[in-house]
Amino acid sequence: MSITEEIEKLYAMKKEGVISDDEYKAAKVKIIRDYGSRSHSKQALSVRDENIWAMLIHLSQFFSYFIPLGGIIAPILLWQIKKTESPHIDRNGRIVANWLFTYLILFVCFIILSFLLVGIPLLILLIVLGIVFPVIGAIKANDGDAWVYPFSIRFFSLDI
Repeated sequence: MSITEEIEKLYAMKKEGVISDDEYKAAKVKIIRDYGSRSHSKQALSVRDENIWAMLIHLSQFFSYFIPLGGIIAPILLWQIKKTESPHIDRNGRIVANWLFTYLILFVCFIILSFLLVGIPLLILLIVLGIVFPVIGAIKANDGDAWVYPFSIRFFSLDI
């Protein structure tokens, strides 16, 4: 029975006086809520949706420009929420997580090396790569590919 048929049946019961107006409203809300949870659990992501989510994981690294630590929390949060729905999203999430941890380690090392002046050009290069790599990764993810950022340490296995 479809949701429309269920609600029509419920409305007929209300018109006949079998149920009150309050019971009708409560039952209608329950039917809609149950239908929403059933359709949501059965609905798989389309390839386009997978690509968009994977792209958003890459681009969410830029949240650090607006919210402190947002560029670390947002990609990992998006990945953890969606990783079970698609291997493509999971792989791209792992790629981004590997890059984030690599970036943090290199950033700290280059800050320390900045006192010797060697770290300043390396820090500038790292900041540029921190902009370029997510953009390339997002473009590739939107095309359905998983681009592994160069120089990333593999904290999370990419074999999925």
